[in-house]
Amino acid sequence: MKENKGALAKYRKFSFGRVGAIATNTLIELTRQKVFYVLLIFALLLIGSSVFMARFTFQQEFQILKDVSLGAMSIFGSLLAIIAGARLISQDVEDRTIYTILAKPVPRFEYVLGKLGGVLLLLAITIAIMAVLFAAVLYFREQAVFNQTRREMGRAPQEQVNDALNAVRAAGLNVNVFAAVAVIFVKTCLLAALTLLVSTFATTNIFTIVVMLVIYLIGHFQATAREYWLQQHGASWIARGFLAAIALIFPDLQAFNLVDQVVAGVAIPLAIFGKTALLGLLYVVIYTLGAIFVFHGREL
Repeated sequence: MKENKGALAKYRKFSFGRVGAIATNTLIELTRQKVFYVLLIFALLLIGSSVFMARFTFQQEFQILKDVSLGAMSIFGSLLAIIAGARLISQDVEDRTIYTILAKPVPRFEYVLGKLGGVLLLLAITIAIMAVLFAAVLYFREQAVFNQTRREMGRAPQEQVNDALNAVRAAGLNVNVFAAVAVIFVKTCLLAALTLLVSTFATTNIFTIVVMLVIYLIGHFQATAREYWLQQHGASWIARGFLAAIALIFPDLQAFNLVDQVVAGVAIPLAIFGKTALLGLLYVVIYTLGAIFVFHGREL
């Protein structure tokens, strides 16, 4: 009896191996879904085709390329996070594989962490693929503009040529582009964690997806509504507390929108990037803990 209790206590300890196994299995299951390839291929086609759009000045061309590509990454990454997250628990319940997993010495919180980890791995791979294509398209267009500028300014003073080339570099591929991609990934992680939370008490995939789409819209219009509320009702502590509660339930997704600044060529300060990333991480932790709490009390 003591040996059995000792073995059981051993299994109850947190195991990165069990979480990793669940995450890997979840990633494999998600990559088998056709919707993953449909979204990815459509996004890649949109990013790749942006280079063939109407040509203006190189600044306008680069702005259009960045706007289309980063916008495609944000929209399709968000859709993938919602659709993939909605299938995590309900699909396992429908296939009855969840009973096999939980019948083993796997705590429920490890199951939730593993499922979320699988989705985050899928999002990381997807956004990395889109980012590589985007960077390649932007880089090759930047090199083409470099060569064209050198030819057109072949007889100009070297100082003017250097200024023109520096302007091309500032408008082309730079660190701000990668900062925007990183924030887009943080945003998709937030949506995946929130979708997981909703799926812990939802009964169907459709219900989870519909709720998340509503939350997605609320999140993007929340900042405007908050400003209007404060103008109408003042900045009392009651109003601020109410708005803080709303912001906790419905994340302010506009706070993760750095695409406009990148497209306009505005440098993103490191402090702003760090603050945005920490905000996203905070949301992910809160929603994950909420999902663990709800799923722990759920009857299966």
